[in-house]
Order: sequence, then C-alpha cells, then structure tokens
Amino acid sequence: MNLVALQNSLDNLSFLILFLTMLLYWVGVAFPKLPYLPVFATTGVAIANLCIAALLGARWLDAGYFPLSNLYESLFFLTWGITAVHLFAEYVSGSRLVGAVTTPIAMGITAFATISLPVEMQASAPLVPALKSNWLMMHVSVMMLSYSALLVGSLMAIAFLIVTGGQKIELRGSSVGTGSYRQDRPKVTNPNLTVNPISLSETGFTGNTAVITPNFNLTETVSLSPQRLNLADILDNMSYRIIGLGFPLLTIGIISGGVWANEAWGSYWSWDPKETWALITWLVFAAYLHSRITKGWQGRKPALLASCGFVVVWVCYLGVNLLGKGLHSYGWFF
Repeated sequence: MNLVALQNSLDNLSFLILFLTMLLYWVGVAFPKLPYLPVFATTGVAIANLCIAALLGARWLDAGYFPLSNLYESLFFLTWGITAVHLFAEYVSGSRLVGAVTTPIAMGITAFATISLPVEMQASAPLVPALKSNWLMMHVSVMMLSYSALLVGSLMAIAFLIVTGGQKIELRGSSVGTGSYRQDRPKVTNPNLTVNPISLSETGFTGNTAVITPNFNLTETVSLSPQRLNLADILDNMSYRIIGLGFPLLTIGIISGGVWANEAWGSYWSWDPKETWALITWLVFAAYLHSRITKGWQGRKPALLASCGFVVVWVCYLGVNLLGKGLHSYGWFF
C-alpha cells in the first residue's frame, strides 16, 4: 500500500472510530452502570489519536515537510491535539463526561476534513516561499496545540453551564488549589433565601448573628443533586486547568509568529486579520485567568467568559480565512 492510499484509509478510519467512540460515551452517560463501556470508549479515543498521528507521519514522509501547510493537515493536527488533551483531562479528572463533550467536536472536525473538503485541498502541495522555514514546525504546531487545549477547556466550561442549568453556585474549592478535584463539594446559592442581621439581645443573648429567612417574593427554588454538584466542581476545575495549559502555548505561539513574520515580511506585527484575532483570543483568555487568579471568580461567570472564548478561537482559526484574505490565507481557503 502506497502512502497516499494509507492516508486515505487512516482518515476514514479515524472518523469511524471517533463516531463510534462518541456513541459509546453518550450511552455511558445515559447508562452509567454499564460495565466496561468507559474502558472501550477511552481505548477508542487512544486508537483514533494513534491513527491520526500515523496519518500525519505518512504525509510528512510523502511530502518531505512537517504536515501543517494546508487546511486538511491542520484540521487533523487539531483533532490529534484535542484527543490528546482529552485523554489527559479524563485521566486527571476520572470523569467520562469529558469524552461525551470532546468526541463530538473531534468527530465533526474529521468529518469536515474527510468528507467536505475537495480532493485538491486534501492533497499535499509544494510549500510557498514564506512557509519554507524552520519556524513552520515551531509556530504552527504550538498554535494548533494551544487551540486544542483552549477548545477543550472551553467545552468543559460549556458543559459546566449545562450541568448547572446556568444557575449561580458557590464553589468552596480554590481555583489555584493543588488538592484533589473531588475534595470540596460546591453548594447552591439559593435565591429564595436572604440574610437578615439581627441582635441576639432581643432573645436574651449578646452579640450579633445572622438569620436566614425565606424570601417569598421569589417562588423558584434551586435544586441540584449532590452528583451534579460534584460533577460541576470537576468540570469547573478541569476547565481552569486546561485553559491554564493552553494560554502559555498561545502566548509562545504568538511570540514565535512575530519572530517568523519579521524574518519573512520584515515586520513583527502587521495587523493582519489572523494576527488581530489571535490577539483578541489572547485577551479573552487572559481576562478569564485574571478573573480566576486575581478576582477569585469561580463557577458561572468565568464559564460564560470561557464559552465566549470557544467562539473566538474558531473565528481566529477558521473565520478570518472564510471572511477575507490576509497574509495567512495561503494554503487554506484563498
């Protein structure tokens, strides 16, 4: 079997495995007591990760350069990064909900690359002059890995909002704690309760205290099961830690891109659409980390910010290439 035929087989196999794995994760979430299902699902993601790695390796051998020069290759590299981050997050958190969230996006990316892209966009092509640099592997690979981590972290935040129903909950654990993800259980902030300070001297005691009394102006009561609260705590912590991994990679990628841009075009920064949206992406996730580390935010507010970051990453990665031309448009859509 030649390398081209091997690549075609591997991309279709990757899509099929991720599709079946997605179904396994969803069935596992619906029926959590089914034995061995989580093991099969995790094994499927690991096999898909290896298939994609083999696909990229075959293209590297076939074309003679690092396989990140066109949209097809970058989509599979992004999927490889997402599955790698997924395996790490699942190992650390011990929660199979990670796979139920990440496998649909990984499967969708492979489907788009394999089925939707024209054949000519999937084929390897000679590098344009600006890409004939050692910075290709350094800059593009780091940026793609940062996108993978930021997307998975943002998906964890979106899953947190779904699990909690968008309700405000108070998390007792610290954002920068180093203990177990399961050690602290969050508690619900009940909007039906108000705190009214009173004097204990009225009841024969001294000092002050606070009495929790019902607020009858509000009728809806927040009620989340302990399992959902524990799951929300895991998702919140994993989102923070994975975004904390992706943000330094994004920073390194932007800096290395500036150095490469100066080497190729004589300017560190040209306000190209891709550069502008990379800066916007950096600012959004910098705000997320600032709110958690400095402000001590946890739960709903940073999750909403990370959810916005999910959209911003996709605009930076694909949107600017769909909407207009720029210095980064070659090898993609235009």
